[in-house]
Amino acid sequence: MPAKPPADTAVLLVNLGTPSAPTPGAVRRYLAEFLSDRRVVQLPRVVWWPLLHGLVLPLRSARVARKYAQVWLPGGSPLAVHTEALAGAVQARLPGLRVVHAMRYGTPAFADVLAGLRAGGIGRVLVLPLYPQYSTTTTASVGDLVETARAGGGAIGMVADYHLDARWVAAVAGAIRQHWARQGRGDRLLFSFHGIPERLVAAGDPYAAQCEASAAAIAEALELTAGDWTLTYQSRFGRERWLQPYTSDTLRTLAAQGVARVDVVCPGFAVDCLETLEEIAVENAGLFREAGGAGLRYVPCLNATPAHAHALAGIAADALELDP
Repeated sequence: MPAKPPADTAVLLVNLGTPSAPTPGAVRRYLAEFLSDRRVVQLPRVVWWPLLHGLVLPLRSARVARKYAQVWLPGGSPLAVHTEALAGAVQARLPGLRVVHAMRYGTPAFADVLAGLRAGGIGRVLVLPLYPQYSTTTTASVGDLVETARAGGGAIGMVADYHLDARWVAAVAGAIRQHWARQGRGDRLLFSFHGIPERLVAAGDPYAAQCEASAAAIAEALELTAGDWTLTYQSRFGRERWLQPYTSDTLRTLAAQGVARVDVVCPGFAVDCLETLEEIAVENAGLFREAGGAGLRYVPCLNATPAHAHALAGIAADALELDP
């Protein structure tokens, strides 16, 4: 562990965000903010705005709210509950500084949390986006907020990615081993990452290469052979081509090939959320069974586990030691 940081230093964990309630109104407000980010949807505003407000939000809000209602926890959205708990777990491992969390979209808002830190006498902030793999659609959007904050004064740095950090790789591999110890090992392990449009990768986004590197490192830590695991992409939106192979199509193919049981892990997500708990553990599990598979077992995200907190605390501590 690096030398103890100054008392006026904070680590700000940033996650994507979530609606405040599993209702159409709350989901609509959240999606409006999320889908208004030019990093997320890069269409000209004159084209996108009528589609967003006239078609996408009216059609998707109620449907997505019903999905959230299936996974909502007593304390709120799974993403919000687990992110807050994770910040607390990292704080316990970095007692010499402040550890807080914020959301890129929704609340607690990045700007509000940062302003609170500044008002509390924090002079140096390290932003740690909870995206192991860098993408222009996610990490760069947080980077935009960091650049705005820098323009306003004050020392603020950011961790770009941690897709090959040995502590994080070990934490994911350990979670998979624990899953196998509890439930037995399936016939195939799927690494399902959130997709992005192929054109972004063609334009230089390193996300796909980092997902591939992460999956390979975790598979190596598990001593898997090439036939033991597959990398796929989920959560595509719209009609253009996204990164492939798609998780849903792969599950259908595996079932048709006679693969009975699959384990699915989502290493691109720091904590469980709608995309893991509903899309994978419910929707895709049902799809796999309908295609003839015997069962899909979802491996939970790292959430606020000790191994995850240890990894993120180490990543933050390393970055603070190297930061001038």
